[in-house]
Amino acid sequence: NKVLYIMCQLLYLNRQRYVLGDTAMQKMAKSHVFLSGMGGLGLEIAKNLVLAGIKALTIHDTEKCQAWDLGTNFFLCEDDVVNIRNRAEAVLQHIAELNPYVHVTSSSIPLNETTDLSFLNKYQCVVLTEMKLSLQKMINDFCRSQCPPIKFISADVHGIWSRLFCDFGDEFEVLDTTGEEPKEIFISNITQANPGIVTCLENHPHKLETGQFVTFREINGMTGLNGSTQQITVVSPFSFSIGDTTELEPYLHGGIAIQVKTTKTFSFESLEMQLKHPKYLIADFSKPEAPLEIHSAMLALDQFQETYSRKPNIGCQQDSEELLKLAASISETLEEKPEVNYDIVHWLSWTAQGFLPPLAAAVGGVASQEVLKAVTGKFSPLCQWLYIEAADLVESFSKLEREEFLPRGDRYDALRACIGDTLCQKLQNLNIFLVGCGAIGCEMLKNFALLGVGTGKEKGMVTVTDPDLIEKSNLNRQFLFRPHHIQKPKSYTAADATLKINPQLKIDAHLNKVCSATEAIYNDEFYTKQDIIITALDNVEARRYVDSRCLANLRPLLDSGTMGTKGHTEVIVPHLTESYNSHRDPPEEEIPFCTLKSFPAAIEHTIQWARDKFESSFSYKPSLFNKFWQTYPSAEEVLQKIQTGHSLEGCFQVIKLLSRRPRNWSQCVELARLKFEKYFNHKTFPAQGSNPGLLHCRQILYHLSLFWQSPKRPPSPLKFDLNEPLHFSFLLNAAKLYAAIYCIPFTEEDLSADTLLNILSEVKIQEFKPSDKQENERKALKDFEVLYVLLCNKPIEHLKHRVQSDIFKRRTLAVVEFCVYFAVALTGFIRNCFEYERGEKKIIMAPGPITSWQVDGETMETVTDFILGGSKITADGRSNQSILKEISPKYSLEGLMLRLKLQYFGHLMQEEKGTTEDEMVEWHHELDGHGFK
Repeated sequence: NKVLYIMCQLLYLNRQRYVLGDTAMQKMAKSHVFLSGMGGLGLEIAKNLVLAGIKALTIHDTEKCQAWDLGTNFFLCEDDVVNIRNRAEAVLQHIAELNPYVHVTSSSIPLNETTDLSFLNKYQCVVLTEMKLSLQKMINDFCRSQCPPIKFISADVHGIWSRLFCDFGDEFEVLDTTGEEPKEIFISNITQANPGIVTCLENHPHKLETGQFVTFREINGMTGLNGSTQQITVVSPFSFSIGDTTELEPYLHGGIAIQVKTTKTFSFESLEMQLKHPKYLIADFSKPEAPLEIHSAMLALDQFQETYSRKPNIGCQQDSEELLKLAASISETLEEKPEVNYDIVHWLSWTAQGFLPPLAAAVGGVASQEVLKAVTGKFSPLCQWLYIEAADLVESFSKLEREEFLPRGDRYDALRACIGDTLCQKLQNLNIFLVGCGAIGCEMLKNFALLGVGTGKEKGMVTVTDPDLIEKSNLNRQFLFRPHHIQKPKSYTAADATLKINPQLKIDAHLNKVCSATEAIYNDEFYTKQDIIITALDNVEARRYVDSRCLANLRPLLDSGTMGTKGHTEVIVPHLTESYNSHRDPPEEEIPFCTLKSFPAAIEHTIQWARDKFESSFSYKPSLFNKFWQTYPSAEEVLQKIQTGHSLEGCFQVIKLLSRRPRNWSQCVELARLKFEKYFNHKTFPAQGSNPGLLHCRQILYHLSLFWQSPKRPPSPLKFDLNEPLHFSFLLNAAKLYAAIYCIPFTEEDLSADTLLNILSEVKIQEFKPSDKQENERKALKDFEVLYVLLCNKPIEHLKHRVQSDIFKRRTLAVVEFCVYFAVALTGFIRNCFEYERGEKKIIMAPGPITSWQVDGETMETVTDFILGGSKITADGRSNQSILKEISPKYSLEGLMLRLKLQYFGHLMQEEKGTTEDEMVEWHHELDGHGFK
């Protein structure tokens, strides 16, 4: 039960594992957090922490629900206000159901100068919101006095101004400051000098920073560097210096420099000290002086609250002048003595009682991330203040009357205090088109509901569309969805959940893609009715399409996206900013086919190989077979077309599938065993060359340079061993997938090691023999060796072996005739195709962790978080529901293929979308061995 519980939790948090890693996830799963203040900001933090998956969260509040809270707290409803419930108790159930694996409790004990704070000792982190400064300092001092110190975070949103403070103790150790994968740099040269200069391969910048460390391996010549760790100094984008290399042997070739992740210690000061000597992060480099000015203004606000036990009244000139005096007095006590910014102090006084939901969402997100940093020791923490403001909103309000900001007794009073009633009305009358209901889409809808967007009586509407269904992995970041929503449409479910936040919202949910195929729905008339288009998409092509429609109809576009801990947002206004299509991201580096086929040099190459091979064997070929017989249902018609010289697409691949198909479980096992030998043993020899002469010829052809030099890496053949768990798992799972494809039944007894051993004892593994094609290549290369020496500067044409076309055609036709007569009886035997497409989400087999593997005797780190070709390579497969029960709860085949491929770094078989004459001849030899004459 415990294992099942952990597996379910990992499935729930699987996307987050790619970002944080297992070590950080384990630390987070043991952490207890205390969070005080269940206003809008506190609720944002609570939501994020529970979704992230900490072990336990205590939410604390002593305040009662008010109508004011309905515009700030998205989990409160009117019944909570009517019944005057405690805010923490009112939201407890809603927060707890976000993640069933997090234990959430509430507390309403008073926190004051006489409170015994020893109850905080069970928490690893304390987060305070909506608390006066004197209590913050008291609790901070208590947290610092503990051993180890309790991490302390405080956050506040006052109208359009916010601040965030972190104190993680005198010595806080961070294991990984960036979270990026360690960089691997292929080396082209190392000088014998002091310091030695390391040069990278051409067009491969190292992307390192001065002060970082690297370790070396696989260097030939200057072998003294292998295994050593050196601190580097950047010389250029393609070179860096290390220590003294004058005593080492000369560098010959090869070598890899691998970045070494080192721990970094951060030192924090107490809140008391930081009030006078603030260390802050500049969020807006166009206003570098703003953080210190806001710092003094907010300290003045803290003192005002301590003195009058309230915030300044909305639009009160007297309170504004009082706050200005306090700010001037406090500024003199600060080390840098900043000038008082009258506008900041004035608007802070006017809007301090208000609350801006999008600002709280941003601050809550950053504060939550700081909590995760505090409990995991991953990523660089905030040192120590962060001020975020939305002052641009009020710059145009200087002429508005005080009445614009006064409360009206509705749920928008907190918002009205920040932006005025006129802008509130404009928000309510907006027509918004939101494309996408994922993580960003859910946050957008929540903010729309709190802002009152699309709630106007006569105008206003939010239109949202998303064709996807909800999956379990969505739940830990798309907070509008719950477990009972799985496999329901995202857009409909999100619309219903948003109406619970604000029943006044008018929302129209669709299930359509936004693309050229739906232009009849989302036509020019539709776009011209929208005030703003907002994209929350996960692919570039869809963004480009929406941008083109917005540009054609002169509609503003807001685009945003996230990747791990990084994110972006872009505001696109016609005739004012450049469009999304106006700028192009640099093209992603594609892995060349020849690299995958013969010379994989990096782990990601083997990942792509595993993906391609899995897709070719279990998706492309079965799909091609089924499509062929749907196109040509009559075997006689196929034969007639071939005899008359017609070219039938996919004909040769279909024939190969017919001739090689297994007919029982034993043949499935045999096929899997032969595939192992082919992929991980025999494919090695053509790359290496079976004799030194071939390698020598190749070196001559490459102008006497070494053939196996960086970034090429020579492969090592694997010898099959049934007692090796990895080999056994590959054999078993490959055999079961072949059985599933060809609809061959098997029993539990068939899966036993004894049964497999008996079957394998009858399998004949032939020694590797080069094909005729390779023999001819060797002969040609011998000729080249002589010709190159005699005529080294003259072009030599490759002597390529060709088969007589008439022989080729006769052999091919004979095989076709033999197979095609049996095709009618055999059609339909391929029933299951396994896809990598994102639409196929059912799991073939329970996920098994790929924790480590051996490459040249060294244990490599896990690579299940790599993303290649738009698909995540994980330890789970994709399949039809019909074979779910037939597949082993062990490793997935592509994961096993990846691990085995990593062990020998060998040859990738070409995806068989076409067959050359040479390949056909080689195939005919294979058919001869199977009795096809």
